[in-house]
Amino acid sequence: MSVSPLDYRYGRDEAKHIWSREGRHARHLEVERALVWAHCQLGRVSAEDYDKIADIADPGIVTADRVDEIEQETRHDIMALTKAMAEAAGEAGWCIHLGATSNDIVDSAVALQIKDSIAMQRDMLKQLITTMCDIAERERDTVMLGRTHGQAAVPITFGLKVAVWVDEFARHLERLDELATRATTGKFLGAVGTGAAQGEDAFELQDLIMTELGLGIPVATTQVVGRDRYIEWVGWMANVATSVEKVLQEVRNLQRSEIAEVAEAFDAEKQVGSSTMAHKRNPITSENACGLARIVRAMIVPSYENALLWHERDLANSSAERFTLSHSMILLDDILAKSDWVLSNLVVDSQRMRANIDAQQGLVMAECVMLALVDKGVPREDAHEILRRASTETLSSGVNLEEVCSKIPRISDAFGSAELRSLFEPEGYLGHSGRIVDMAVSKAREMLH
Repeated sequence: MSVSPLDYRYGRDEAKHIWSREGRHARHLEVERALVWAHCQLGRVSAEDYDKIADIADPGIVTADRVDEIEQETRHDIMALTKAMAEAAGEAGWCIHLGATSNDIVDSAVALQIKDSIAMQRDMLKQLITTMCDIAERERDTVMLGRTHGQAAVPITFGLKVAVWVDEFARHLERLDELATRATTGKFLGAVGTGAAQGEDAFELQDLIMTELGLGIPVATTQVVGRDRYIEWVGWMANVATSVEKVLQEVRNLQRSEIAEVAEAFDAEKQVGSSTMAHKRNPITSENACGLARIVRAMIVPSYENALLWHERDLANSSAERFTLSHSMILLDDILAKSDWVLSNLVVDSQRMRANIDAQQGLVMAECVMLALVDKGVPREDAHEILRRASTETLSSGVNLEEVCSKIPRISDAFGSAELRSLFEPEGYLGHSGRIVDMAVSKAREMLH
């Protein structure tokens, strides 16, 4: 019986495999193997015994099922693991788990899971940034309404809107690279972090294990690595999830029937928008991903609380972390993939964008006219009041702002009819939009390569 939606509805198999029972078990075996290898390098374990351990440190030989069987008796997962390994190793089993405490294995294995997760996240993030860069370049000069407070503001380009996303996600990629080593650090200095059980070569043993596993080497730990490392990673995932939701929320808003400037792809042959309203075409993938992003953000609070362990540690974090780390990663991977699908197939209606500008009766060009008046010597406050009154008249009468302005002496005296008309061309009031797009895309593409 499946209870969690992760089992049957959300998440890619590659992400779920990392955090599955099997994925966790395989990495436990890998850490136990690396421990014996390190002892072998230091001369405490023979090459023959290490080879035997390396042979049996295989999920196909020491199975997760067998470990679970033993755990029913021991009620301790890592002790069950070492017993299962010893069964398979025979006489070489004496060196399994030598000098280790459970969390030397667990935290180092989690670091491996995070390491593989970050590799997937980096690839997915690069793919999404590339998709955004392609849109920004394609729509570099596509004019549309800029909106503030949900109201028409002044013209922008759709390329500029997407360039803002590009720059934001490029920062997320920078952050991921910065935190990667901190989040993928294991530990191997025993039950309270003293290294007593590891002997005189404790530091060298830890260095050998961490280097063999490709993990960061800590300076000081308790029985566990500091959970600030996990907080940073989960916080990063929450940050990225928020950015994804911001992007897809914009898609959803621009797909509103009364705006209709962009839309998710829709399979007109098979897809159904509503069980009763046959005309509906809903942004369902964006909505789905936005909902999942809220779950990722919700993992921040227990992640902070998991850092509040008693003395050198207690076990209150363990059960919670089985949710916070795995679910955050699997769901973020899912929403990144969905976001990339939405944007890769996004329908952009440039004609509707222009029609929505025209429907504003010239009001979105009020700032342009005001600043042009200032350039003609009209004090800024006076120019603002002139355009405020003119805009109010347009709103009440329905007469285009250009026509209203043409009848105001201080405006008509300043501009000829052709010059005034040019002030109402949205394409002439885009500022440095194109240059900003070029800079954002160039910077992002340079990072990707």
